This record gives sequence, C-alpha cells and structure tokens, in this order.
Amino acid sequence: MIRISHQRVKCIGCNYCVEVAPSNWVMDENDGKSTLLEAKEKKGIYIAITSDDDFENNVEAASVCPVNIIKVEKI
Repeated sequence: MIRISHQRVKCIGCNYCVEVAPSNWVMDENDGKSTLLEAKEKKGIYIAITSDDDFENNVEAASVCPVNIIKVEKI
C-alpha cells in the first residue's frame, strides 16, 4: 500500500499530476486545482491510501509538481 498526501491549498493548477497519474488525480472545474481522488482531509492535508500499482505514477507526479506539495510513501 502507499500513502499519497497533497497540500491542496498550495496547488497552482498546473495539471502535471493529472497527466502522469490520471487514476488518482483530477482537476476541479470550480477552482482550477487538482484533487486527489478518494482522499480524506485532515488539517488542510488530503491523504489517500491506494495500492502499490499506483506508486510509480505518483512518485512521478510528486517529482514534476512545481510547488512540491505531493508526497508519496510506501506503508
């Protein structure tokens, strides 16, 4: 399993995460920011637990994020 965390308030809406990991990310049409699918919010951080199958794509999403607000870790 992996844990993906996202500081959504700092998102600039570049869409890179959606491009490299579309099974976990979508763009919100209302505010233009990315949304981590199936995430739960706690103190402004959105966290999703998903399978190891999503690890590589989300590590890439974290590495291409220009504001460095995505973290991915195996749990």
